This record gives sequence, C-alpha cells and structure tokens, in this order.
Amino acid sequence: MLVGFLALGIVGWDWPVLWPFKLLAVMGHETGHALAALLAGGSVSQVSIAGNESGECLSSIPTGFFARTIVYSAGYVGSAIVSVVLLVMTFRWDLRRVVLALACVWLSLMGLLYARDLFTLAFCFGMAIAFGLGAKFLSTQLVGIVNLFIASFTALYAAMDLKDDLWNGAVRVRSDAQLLADITPIPAIVWAGIWTLVAGLVLAWGVYVAMRKRPVAVGASTQMPNQLLGRMR
Repeated sequence: MLVGFLALGIVGWDWPVLWPFKLLAVMGHETGHALAALLAGGSVSQVSIAGNESGECLSSIPTGFFARTIVYSAGYVGSAIVSVVLLVMTFRWDLRRVVLALACVWLSLMGLLYARDLFTLAFCFGMAIAFGLGAKFLSTQLVGIVNLFIASFTALYAAMDLKDDLWNGAVRVRSDAQLLADITPIPAIVWAGIWTLVAGLVLAWGVYVAMRKRPVAVGASTQMPNQLLGRMR
C-alpha cells in the first residue's frame, strides 16, 4: 500500500484532489522553521501559506551561526521528519487515532498563534476540523489508511521539494540553501546535497522502523488457540 500511494502521488501529482495535501506538506515545512526558531531562542511572528504552494515563516532568531543553521535547515529536513513520525506512530506504535487528533491540534495552534491572513487561517481550521472528525468517526482501519497516505505523500512532497527547490539553479538562489550560503563559505549546492542526503536517510530509517515486524515477547506462544484451529479445520 505504501508503494501504491507513492506511485499514485507521482502519477497524479497535478490532480486537484491532491492540492490540499501539498499545502499540508508546505505547512509542515514552515512549522519546522517555526519550531527551530523557538528552540534557538528566537520568536515567530507569522506563518503563512499560499495557493501556489509557497510559504513563509517570519521569525526573529539569534545571529549566531548555529542558530541560523538549525532554523534554515529545519524546513526540508523537517518535512522528512514529519513523514517518519506519521509512519512510526501509525504502524509501529499503532496510535492511529492519536495521529489524526494531534494533526487537528497542530493545525489549530498554527492557525490561532501564527496565521495572519485569511487563506492560511481557513486552511488550518478547515483541515483541523477534517482531521478531528476523522479521528472521531472513521474506522480504525480507515484511519490507518488515511495516515499512511498522508505520510507517504508528505515524504514524496519532501523529495520533490528538494528536487525542485534545491537542484534547480534558478530556484536555489532564492531558497533556504542560499540563505545559509550567504553566511557561510559553503555553496548553496553543497547545502542542497547535505539536506538531500539527511532527508533521504531519515525517510529510509522511518520506513524501516515503521514496517518491520514487531518483536515477539519472550515466552509468548506462537501456536494458535485450539478453538481457532478447530474453526479453521
């Protein structure tokens, strides 16, 4: 199913029905910048997204190299981390409804605290309501399918975002990689390579952890109950 959703995302990349999920991935990207700014000791004044899938996080951060590196790197790598968290919470920890409930809380907070334009506000609250209703009324199996789709599509968007923003020379000069290149001797294309490698490793590790077999408790019986075996016969 994971492979199928990835293939669906690639084939239907320009389908209008996938547009809200692209905006969701953009919000994850900008949330990564916002969290990094707060952790670095700065403040966030505004987070916004637009219908053309662009976004921005306006923040005040310390001038130190470490703080700026963390904040500028948190967008692209953050998108990969969001995908991994969704996968692990859904399939490794089996917290399916919790994932949708947390998504509802996350979007509500982003809308209340940092949205300053009507489009961002409407998107945050609209998606928050949808996730909240899904967590409440959808079956457990369907919740898992929804979570897997969102996780796989977010991972795909993170990869496409890296390709389009960082490996396109015309776009890279306006990207987060260029911001770091402006304060370091490291070229933007090298930052692009570093972020692509880190994001790829994070995604691969997340898929491995989420999809591998759960450990069997020591002493646990691997035999089927006699009643179940009788029914199968």
